[in-house]
Amino acid sequence: MSSRRLTIERAAPRPALDFAGEVARGLTAVPKRIPCRFFYDAVGSALFDEICRLPEYYLTRAEDEILAAHADEIVAACAPGCALVELGSGSALKTRRVIEALLRRAPGLVYRPIDIAEQVLLASSRALLDRYPGLSIEAVAAEYADGLERLGRLAEPALVLWLGSNIGNFDRDEAARFLGRVTRGLTARDRVLVGIDLRKPKAVLEPAYDDARGVTARFNLHLLERINAELGGRFDLARFRHVAPYDEALGRIDMYVESARAQDVEIAALGLSVAFEAGERVHTESSYKYSPEEIETLARGAGLALERTWTDRRRRFALVLCAPRGPAR
Repeated sequence: MSSRRLTIERAAPRPALDFAGEVARGLTAVPKRIPCRFFYDAVGSALFDEICRLPEYYLTRAEDEILAAHADEIVAACAPGCALVELGSGSALKTRRVIEALLRRAPGLVYRPIDIAEQVLLASSRALLDRYPGLSIEAVAAEYADGLERLGRLAEPALVLWLGSNIGNFDRDEAARFLGRVTRGLTARDRVLVGIDLRKPKAVLEPAYDDARGVTARFNLHLLERINAELGGRFDLARFRHVAPYDEALGRIDMYVESARAQDVEIAALGLSVAFEAGERVHTESSYKYSPEEIETLARGAGLALERTWTDRRRRFALVLCAPRGPAR
């Protein structure tokens, strides 16, 4: 799809990332698992937006507080005329703070959002174009890996955003490796801004991932709804529950779908019958929390120079600005 100010490029799906294949592999594995990237179809993305407005889910408000206070400082640390790239852009609501700061510095801006949910990407792009006449958008509907391949095509310097504590979905070594991949595609004139949730007490973290209204539970169980709708699954959602304990030693929330009873579930499109024991869990997501020392270790492991760190007033969340170690473009 293209227009004068909007293009959307679609990356071919990788066979290894196919929903049916991942469900078959994950539900026959020990322990069972489904990758968290499959949360974000249109329904899942809408549920996540609802989660972001919940009183328990402080992350979005804390990150937006930082952007509201420091967007101009962030932009001032970037090369003039830089493009804006975003991994996992979603609705791009917080991104508007950065877009506005960049447009205050120059009348035109190229925004390159990367997101797996094409319909969400299209809707957010149209909303941004309506709001900002000086903006043009070159979107990529793709997984992170495919989107990163396209970063190498950039002729101008870039500010790369990875907001929302999405880095927490990777274990600590994987996060460093992923950021290292970003580094290899960038140069010393580029900057990377990463949202990182900070370690804090269990009493704060667990309600953020298991809210009183049950929205996060609906978000998690929607994976089973997707299997039913797309793969002919026979999951009875009333027989499963959402659980999200926090491991303080590891600094990690783990989300699971837990079977409330012993049961077998048929998935017609896979020719599969999955046996569950009572209390057996399917891992759907992890969310790592970081101390300042762990953030420094992460940056070093990725080959990045940590330039600035901003936190909200209650020090719940951090935005870290990093510079790749590479030749200037």
